Amino acid sequence: MIVKKAMHEALNMALREEMARDERVVLLGEEIGPYNGVHYVTRGLYAEFGKDRVIDTPISEESFVGVGVGMAILGQRPVVEMMRMDFSLRAMDQIYNHMAKIRYMSGGRLSVPMVLRGPEGPGPNPGLTAQHGQQLSVLFAHCPGLRVVTPSNQYDAKGMLKAAIRSDDPVVFLEPGPLNNKQGDVDDGEYVLPLDQAEIKHSGNDVTLIGYGASVALCLQAARDLERDGLSAEVVDMRSLRPLDMGPALASLKKTNRAVVVDYAWQSYGPSAEIVSRIMSEGFWDLEVPVARVCGKETPLPYAANLEELSKPTVEEVVEAAKKLKL
Repeated sequence: MIVKKAMHEALNMALREEMARDERVVLLGEEIGPYNGVHYVTRGLYAEFGKDRVIDTPISEESFVGVGVGMAILGQRPVVEMMRMDFSLRAMDQIYNHMAKIRYMSGGRLSVPMVLRGPEGPGPNPGLTAQHGQQLSVLFAHCPGLRVVTPSNQYDAKGMLKAAIRSDDPVVFLEPGPLNNKQGDVDDGEYVLPLDQAEIKHSGNDVTLIGYGASVALCLQAARDLERDGLSAEVVDMRSLRPLDMGPALASLKKTNRAVVVDYAWQSYGPSAEIVSRIMSEGFWDLEVPVARVCGKETPLPYAANLEELSKPTVEEVVEAAKKLKL
């Protein structure tokens, strides 16, 4: 049955279902136990499954990510929460050198079936500041050995998190901060979604809008606004940044011959740069004009609410970029 849930509630449903299904699934993170998690993703799970499966950790990201890696090697399926994905910077040695590489360095004898999850980017409310609201997806997507996925809606969030927990590969699961409290449709029954497939979220013929995570919401609103002006936009949700499934985007370009890539991350060297590069190498002859990009401004996230808004990509910028491609 389809029900309305916030993003954090959809993620909570996925965790509860997977913990009930598989006793090897354990949670680790800061304040995820009796406190129910800062973002309420783990609400009620400590009371239901107990302290041995919902483990409150010290404020030491490197240590508890490392514990998660060890638990995964020994046969459990840990889900490690970052209170903010910014804090994963404290644990990059564990993520880059151990979580991502142990299967490779052991010749396939060991695997690390763990999930590193948490909110990324600006939050639903302003004021996260320069060290708490960064879009760091490119750091994870750059590293071979990791799967990197990010849902754009509540339905996908539940199905993709369940798939991530069941995966034998280490998965970085990036939750779109701006959408954490947003309500949307989710199925309260059993379903699992693929971790490596992009999807067309809205059909159109004049221009292709490409996003992932929170930027898909901007693309969908822009498509609605463009429709009022007589332009038909197709919206592609990349869903996964590693591996990067270009199939739906390239198929869309064959119809529209125009593309705008939308990204909350900084433009230079970011995921949008890789997507544009793939388009140029695999879909160049379908383009009528160069690919446009709408990205976050290249500045640390400001604390002041008005300046934070100016630093983020907007629906208006996406609409303007799409219209320019049709001139």
